[in-house]
Formats: sequence, structure tokens, C-alpha cells
Amino acid sequence: MNATKKGMSRREAIQSVLGVAAMGTMLLPKSSYASTPAPFREYGSVKITKLETFLVKPRWIFLKIHTDAGVIGLGEPLLEGRALTIKTAIQEVEPYLIGKDPRQVVHHWQAIYRHAFYRGGPILTSALSGIDQALWDIKGKLLNVPIYELFGGPTRDRVRVYGRAANAEDMKKRKAEGFTVIKTGVAKKNPANIVENPAFIKYAADNFASLREAGGPEMDIAIDFHGAVSQQTSKVLIKELEQYQPMFIEEPCQAQNVDVMVDIARGTHLPIATGERIFTKWGFREILEKGAASIVQPDLCHAGGITEGRIIAGMAEAYYVPIAPHNPMGPISLATGLQLAASVPNFLVQEQVTLGEGYLKNPFKLQKDGTVMVPTGPGLGIELDEDQLKEKIGHDWKNPETYNALDGSVVDW
Repeated sequence: MNATKKGMSRREAIQSVLGVAAMGTMLLPKSSYASTPAPFREYGSVKITKLETFLVKPRWIFLKIHTDAGVIGLGEPLLEGRALTIKTAIQEVEPYLIGKDPRQVVHHWQAIYRHAFYRGGPILTSALSGIDQALWDIKGKLLNVPIYELFGGPTRDRVRVYGRAANAEDMKKRKAEGFTVIKTGVAKKNPANIVENPAFIKYAADNFASLREAGGPEMDIAIDFHGAVSQQTSKVLIKELEQYQPMFIEEPCQAQNVDVMVDIARGTHLPIATGERIFTKWGFREILEKGAASIVQPDLCHAGGITEGRIIAGMAEAYYVPIAPHNPMGPISLATGLQLAASVPNFLVQEQVTLGEGYLKNPFKLQKDGTVMVPTGPGLGIELDEDQLKEKIGHDWKNPETYNALDGSVVDW
């Protein structure tokens, strides 16, 4: 029988195909039949009209994407030490976005990324990250919901954040402020040589020991090698630090050589973390597949924004790996991280250097349990304090330039 016979209802057609219509038995319940599709819902026309970037002290870039609906999206397309480069990259993308509907966030992500031909890298993905943040902010504001609600959230009502401490005195201050997680760096008198001596190892380990003593056994203390300690020295230093149980070892070597990080990870029981200099899902794939890190740290200002951050988190979840987003940036970046944390199950801890005082009308507040509450406002849930921002516009921040103390050769900072 022709199931598409003229005049036959959808239900009659299905039953005809199943060969049970004539028998009158084995009929499917009415709830099993799809209803007649409704016409496409018209949400109204919204178009992007302008992109604005502002260099903001101490070293950040803020982005505003304007629309003809009067809604403005905020983003932070930062690339440390290359502010003018990113500003130019945003200007180059602007002609594509003008006149487009801002709500087609993933479509725009794909177009900006793939139409560049030369894909990825810190410049393109940092510019794209800020744009992506701002587009999600617009979408949430238009729908009057936080971004995490668009992803089925929230998965939590508060987000654990960490502060910084270089020594025992700093640790005592952070602990008094309410932090329960601290990150420190490798204490050293001079930049690390490729192969270091026992004095270097002892100095770094003793400083960490002082932090552990000041923080106590309940304080989580991570240590960032910043890729500035060679693989030859990292292994020795990690062994010495194991007795103090750091929360994780961050970037124990340069992230470009994943196999070296795999070797380091297999040589210790401590968690290895990396990700701040990794871009997009494709960059994190090899790290996860090879087991180079048991904590990944996508930077939502570099790795591809919220769109890509959620994909990276999903990939990591499949390997039982949590995310600890990298964020030594501004309050827009922090707000983005909080939205991601509230929309994924495998979140660990969020980095921050400012809760928005002097930048936001309603800065985030550190709770007594070392957390920040998930914002409930639409979009990113923040509003810039334009009056206080006026005195912070403009900067010429540059990356540190470090050299070997003995021979003047270039070393990592």
C-alpha cells in the first residue's frame, strides 16, 4: 500500500506501513505520533551594529558588541603582551559580523574560525574567544536568562576560586580572607637553568614547605612551573615536592611537547595540569588521549570562548578529567568562567586575580567557604561600572623579558 496516498492521515499511514490498520490491533498510542509541526517561531530581527575594544589597565582588553536592539554583549579577547595585535584582529573580523544576527553563536564561531584558512593559534582564537563570550552574553540578555541556563544548568550554585601566595606571609593573608585554595610559583633567585643543582631544588622546596606549614593540611596548594622549568629539572623538583602533596603541578614543561609531559606525568602520583597555552578542542585532544594531564586548564579568553570551553570540558569528562579554567585576567573573563563552571559537571576550581572591584557595578564576593556564588543575572550576569572604568582606559603592558644571569641568553619567564 502507498503510505503517502492522498488524504491519508499521518497516523493511518504509519499503521498502514506496519500492516496492522486493517486488523485494528497493536495500535500505537496517540502519544507516539508526532504532532503537526508548528510554523517557525519569529523571534524578531536583531542585528550587530558595531564592535568596540578598550585597552583596560593593568593589561586587559574589553570588547563590546552592540546591537540594534540596544543590547550590548561583553567579552575579553585578551592575548597578554599583544593588546594591539588582538585589537587589530577584532577589527578584521568586524565586517563579517556587522548586520548579522548575534544569536547564531555557533554558526559565527565556525565561520570566523574556518574561513580564516590558517586555523587556530593564539591570535585568532583569542579574538574569537572574546567575540564568542560577547555573543553568548547578548543571547542570554535577549532571553533574560544566565548563559548556563541555555546549557541545561546550573550544575552548582557556587564556584570554588583560588588566590595567590608567594610566601608564608601571603598564605596567612589569603587564608584570613577566606581562600581554601592557593596557587604559587616555583621560588627561585634566578631563572632556572636547564639542569639545576641541589641548592635550587632545596630553595624551591623549602619555600613550598613554608606555605604548607602556614596553610595547614586542609589548604589546597597548587604550584605553577609555568613551562619555565626544564623537563630535566622538573622531574627532580616534583619528587622533592611530593612529600607536601601539592594540589597539582601546572605546566611542568613547555606544553608544545605532549610526549614529554606524558613522561613527567607517569613519573609521579601528583596531578599534572596544563592548558593555558592550548587552543581549541583539537589542541586538547592529544593531551587527553595520551594522558599527559589529569587536570585541564582551558583559558576561555584563548581556547575558543564558552562554545569551545564546553566542548573541551565534555571531552575531558570522557577521560574522567576535571577542568580548572586558567584566568589571570579581568572580571569579564571571570564571569565567563563562572558560567562554564555552572554548566558542566567536571569542574574543579577557578583561577582569578580580581573579583571586579573598580570594574563592575556589583563585584563578585568571596564567601566564607572560599567560593563565589554563581551569578543569576541575564547573560554573563555582570555590568561594567563605566564611571570607574574611565580612569583605567589605556595601557602599554608588555611581557617580561628574562635572561640567564650567567651569560645573558634568553630564558622563559
